[in-house]
Amino acid sequence: MEQETSFSVHSSFWSNFFKKKIELPLLHSILKEIPPFNELRKHDFEEILRIVHERNYIAGEYIFLQGDPGIGLYFLLEGEVSIYRESLSKLKVKLANFSMGDFFGELALIDRGNRSASAIADTDCKIGIIFKPDLEEIIKKKPKIGVAVLTGLSKIIVTRLRNLNEEYISFQEEKIKKKEEIHGTSI
Repeated sequence: MEQETSFSVHSSFWSNFFKKKIELPLLHSILKEIPPFNELRKHDFEEILRIVHERNYIAGEYIFLQGDPGIGLYFLLEGEVSIYRESLSKLKVKLANFSMGDFFGELALIDRGNRSASAIADTDCKIGIIFKPDLEEIIKKKPKIGVAVLTGLSKIIVTRLRNLNEEYISFQEEKIKKKEEIHGTSI
């Protein structure tokens, strides 16, 4: 009689992706810190809590790939995630590291564009997700929630743009200093 051999392989294809079982105190405290939701009234905030889905990822698993359609906002309930972007010359550049309480993918709530980078679980993770169609449904029913959420998203984008401007200026100043050192001149 032949002995049957079995083994287990984790496959995202076969996973029960999105569950609604999230510990409310943790979810509540994390979502309350995210700008699109921290200004919502209690009743409106509860509407948002109802559309949050949960997904577990294992270390090394892609959460989404650069070029994938943007489908929602992700926030970390447990674990760590890195964001990478691959350049045209195939250079893989790490853009950010996130841990519990951090969020990413928020641009998907604004546009219908593709992901500009990839997200990879550095450790086993539990991630909350708000899908754009679910949020759009709430916004259709309650436009005041939409205004609050879009205002919060705008704050995120404005802050990141200002930080990017400062980084760009610092980068330009560094280039000028290096050029002066090489040529021994002042521009």
